[in-house]
Amino acid sequence: MTITTTISSLGHKGEGVAEIEGHKVFVPLALPGETVEITTDGERGTLLGVVTPAGNRIEPFCPHFGACGGCQLQHMDRASYEAFKTGLVETPLRFAGIDATVTRFIDAGGDGRRRATLHARAEGAGYMRLRSHQVHDLDHCPIVVPGLARAPDIARAVMQAVGESDVSFTATLSGLDVAIRTERKQARLDRVSPLVARFKLARLSLNGEMVLQAQPPVVEMGRARVELPFGSFLQATAAAETVLADYVVNAVGKAKSVADLFCGVGPFALRLAEQRPVFAVDSDKAGIAALDKARRFTKGLREVTAKARDLFRDPLTQFELPYEAVVLDPPRAGAEAQVRELAKSKIKTVVMVACDTRTFARDAAILIAGGYAMSDLVAVDQFVYSTHIEIAATFRR
Repeated sequence: MTITTTISSLGHKGEGVAEIEGHKVFVPLALPGETVEITTDGERGTLLGVVTPAGNRIEPFCPHFGACGGCQLQHMDRASYEAFKTGLVETPLRFAGIDATVTRFIDAGGDGRRRATLHARAEGAGYMRLRSHQVHDLDHCPIVVPGLARAPDIARAVMQAVGESDVSFTATLSGLDVAIRTERKQARLDRVSPLVARFKLARLSLNGEMVLQAQPPVVEMGRARVELPFGSFLQATAAAETVLADYVVNAVGKAKSVADLFCGVGPFALRLAEQRPVFAVDSDKAGIAALDKARRFTKGLREVTAKARDLFRDPLTQFELPYEAVVLDPPRAGAEAQVRELAKSKIKTVVMVACDTRTFARDAAILIAGGYAMSDLVAVDQFVYSTHIEIAATFRR
């Protein structure tokens, strides 16, 4: 049955919220103030048409928007978009008892995302459809770097070679790094190896096993060049990495001793080491090895002591933190165990970068309770047109 209703607000997933018979119904692609026609299935609404559009509704630039689930926010104007994403940062902080305002909203889309994962299925290659497990077949994606223009074609070729797969792409200075994941136990390396020459790939792997490497996938991090290990973390856009690294370096200031925790392959540590020695820690052993190699082959860097350690299960204690400043860039789970140790320490400056607003708010509250004051809260928008936002903040005693 079709229902005509008014959208009252916007949920944290970018969905319009309607109140129908005392219940909230979430309607993707709808905006507050709009009168819309929808169908409902419990709390899920499907937009059939907009009767009265909101003043901030704009025409999406991508012809796939609305069918493809990769983007959620192309239909709102710039002011509304930035306000929504700023709210994603500030609202969880308020729930954690922290009254804080984003001081800067930084567009870090740059040339587009250098990383993407496409699903290769019988129906095509692309991202999942909105609220579906079906793939929306893509001819192109306008929010990725030009180097990923052929990603849908490569994913379709993977489908022909080994069947249904998830195909991850990273655009590097030396070409595409492509990692295939499939549940087919009999997937053969020789079926996909011709793709390296066909698409001029830098490296190809299948279920974590090297298929063929024409040349090591390399990215620049400050003065250094880093060879990427399989599966190591890398910021989605090069612009965001630069913005975040500049933030970290400026926030650390003249600190002579710095620890970079959850350091990955070294986007912050390698830049910090241009001015001072750095102690770098991460659980990713391959990432630590790549960081160490990059440091050894880069002229003009100070010493980087890189250690593999699980900071979730075995955080550095307050007695192992004789540093003037600490940098944190944890995964979505946050860094609760490590932050509790930092809160008990005498470290003057903690710089935190985070990709999950709720765990960031939790960890920020722990630091503030430990005597730190938060400043320079920044929203870094690298996942453009999605409901994800990167955060950076500085905590000082």
